[in-house]
Order: sequence, then structure tokens, then C-alpha cells
Amino acid sequence: MNIPFLDHWRRRHGSDYAETLATAVRNDPEGVGELLSECELLRARASQAGLQLDDSPASLGALDQLPPRWRDDPEELPWLGNDAGLYLGTVIIRTVPGAVWDVWPSGQPVVRLASGREINVVEAGLDWAVGGAPELSQVYAEASEA
Repeated sequence: MNIPFLDHWRRRHGSDYAETLATAVRNDPEGVGELLSECELLRARASQAGLQLDDSPASLGALDQLPPRWRDDPEELPWLGNDAGLYLGTVIIRTVPGAVWDVWPSGQPVVRLASGREINVVEAGLDWAVGGAPELSQVYAEASEA
């Protein structure tokens, strides 16, 4: 995953990517959360389809209903899937009590629920972008019930 703001931080602190992201999440979870929530490509494609993403669970259902035109562009597909996962994580963090961003040793951002369960939202977003399943709203529903 490419998070540009971390490049400068990493050079200054001489850390590897996973350590850098984990440190940033611990030190400034709200700031990192804001950066992870940008999802510019997904927001642009949704807007082109007439959908304004408002970081609500309902917006995940609306995304699930969009025609998957992004599948026509193999170069854009992984970027859009990554954004979809980060957007899913953003919605979970903002609406499910106790949910927080965490980082696996690989550097993969995940959502950790209050129960301790971790959701690899980026993987879920990529699966959704490529094949349509699981639906983003389904992953959210499971997270909100945990």
C-alpha cells in the first residue's frame, strides 16, 4: 500500500514501512485515519456514477450496487480495490464502537474490533473490486455485529 505522507516520515526516522505505519497509527490514530479515509480514486469513480460517499453504512450498500466498470481497466482495478477497502475500514471505524485501525507486521492496515477480531479490509476491498464478493455492506454488517 502506498501512503505518500509516510515517505517523508520514514526517511527522517529510518524505519521500514510496517514499523513506520504502526508507529503513526499509535501516535496519531486520528490523523492516520483521516489520511486512510481519503480514498480519492474510489470517491472520484463514485461521484462520476452520481454517488456521494458520506462515510455511512448506507454508502457501502450504494457502492455494492454500482456497475463494476472499473473491472475494464486492469491497471486501475487494484488501486480502486485498495481504496474500497480503506473506505470500508473508515466506515467501520467511524460507526462501530471500539473499532480502531491497526497494522500487521507486514504493514497491512487492518481494522481491530472491540472484540479483538481483526478485519483485513484492504483484502475485502480488493475481493469486492475484482469479483463483487463479499459485498462491502456484508463485511460491514458482520463487523457491526461482532
